[in-house]
Amino acid sequence: MPTFRSRHIVKSCIVLAPAISGCLALGLLSQATLAQSDASTAATTTSYLPSISDFMIATIQPRHVRLWVAARSKDWPFAAYELGNLKGAFDRLGQAHRMEHEIPLQDMISSVTARPFEDLHKAILAKDTTAFDKAYGALTSACNACHQGTNHGVVVIRTPTDAALSDQYFERGTP
Repeated sequence: MPTFRSRHIVKSCIVLAPAISGCLALGLLSQATLAQSDASTAATTTSYLPSISDFMIATIQPRHVRLWVAARSKDWPFAAYELGNLKGAFDRLGQAHRMEHEIPLQDMISSVTARPFEDLHKAILAKDTTAFDKAYGALTSACNACHQGTNHGVVVIRTPTDAALSDQYFERGTP
């Protein structure tokens, strides 16, 4: 025959079991909610795609200037580095934005930059300022042609006039 103590233990277990189960369920529910919240935060965080303008202003335009500054300083290793960064920025832009005004953007970028990039590379290897200036001018013209072709002709890029100044031409009319 069960003793008073064993009956008390059984009753306590019967009363405590649902409470313990409830706590466990509540813990699992909060973990699931937290995981779902983390997943939605990650999805929101990774869904940002910089606009073409963001790419241009934040990565391409500064690299265009830095490339010029490097050549003016005759810092050819830095010029080579910035040329590689500029190419990479254009590649990322074309991958992120496949089409612009029904034009395959990567194809347009490649068609207007391939030759100037090749000529810039050769000029940097040769440490030839004159060849660099010519290739840099061709790249700058290619940028402006691309802006025209994508209906962004109001954005006119030029060879910087000073390392501290922007390479964007803000005055209306022909640069």
